[in-house]
Amino acid sequence: MLSTIATVLAGLIGAGVIFMGASFFWAPQAAAGFGIPGTPTEDRTFQAWLSVKAVRDIGAGLLILIALVGGTTHLLGWFMLAAGVIPVGDAVVVLRSNGPKATAYGVHAATAAVMLVIGTLLLIA
Repeated sequence: MLSTIATVLAGLIGAGVIFMGASFFWAPQAAAGFGIPGTPTEDRTFQAWLSVKAVRDIGAGLLILIALVGGTTHLLGWFMLAAGVIPVGDAVVVLRSNGPKATAYGVHAATAAVMLVIGTLLLIA
């Protein structure tokens, strides 16, 4: 039962990360919610870097879904633990940029914690 719940949650995270990444292409102003103050969403150079982040997010989400569909529960668990490094890094970037701590901890660190729990549940299932 926990394995099924954790697998569904991993799938939702994968789909959510793909959606979030894709949204940067059609709504670059969404990047302001990442937590870096003064995000220049209208700047073309920044939009190019945002495209890099968008592709990274889409790729990471696809990898989660591929591990979910083609791998074992154990492999998906390890993958979720490894992929949890991404939101930890995002939280560090926000904090080092003097961004809002609420975003760093409430969005990025919370995502990392959820991924840690999901990964752990998949490993013990």
